[in-house]
Amino acid sequence: MRRGRKELEAAGGHGAIAPNGKPVESVWDFPRPPEIDRVEWRIRVVHGGVTIADAPWAMRVLETCQAPAYYVADEYVDRNLLVPATRRSMCEWKGSASYADVVVGERHAQDACWRYRGPTPRFEPIRDHWAFYAQALDECWVDDERVDGNEGSFYGGWITANVTGPFKGASGTMFW
Repeated sequence: MRRGRKELEAAGGHGAIAPNGKPVESVWDFPRPPEIDRVEWRIRVVHGGVTIADAPWAMRVLETCQAPAYYVADEYVDRNLLVPATRRSMCEWKGSASYADVVVGERHAQDACWRYRGPTPRFEPIRDHWAFYAQALDECWVDDERVDGNEGSFYGGWITANVTGPFKGASGTMFW
């Protein structure tokens, strides 16, 4: 049986609508190389009781076996709460990412968000859009649903009721 089939069927299968009102999707049906999908869903990020980002839409990056990462346009992010970090990473598809810490008063979330200042041509639509690690911050929301963070510290996917796994990121999944 193909990885993810059992989880997809348990959620109602292709064409089903999840409790959050969105179509059921399996990360095992997401493409490789990844694709960008613009969604007209409200995206919010809150840390220490303060809103870091509040956007009426976002760009999702969909990649096989990973929960979607949501990228929010810079205009919807409170940049006064972001402090540039030294961390950098390289994605074979998107290019070089730079990170920032989220600082709210005494609350400091290290390397909690990232962006691509000079993405590869295919990923130009996410240039200077911010993505946030749900596992590093107090609250991340898609519309009225509080998301679960992806296991581990590398992938920044957001898990919602309509997205089925298993998800890459947990111990033992590095070479999926």
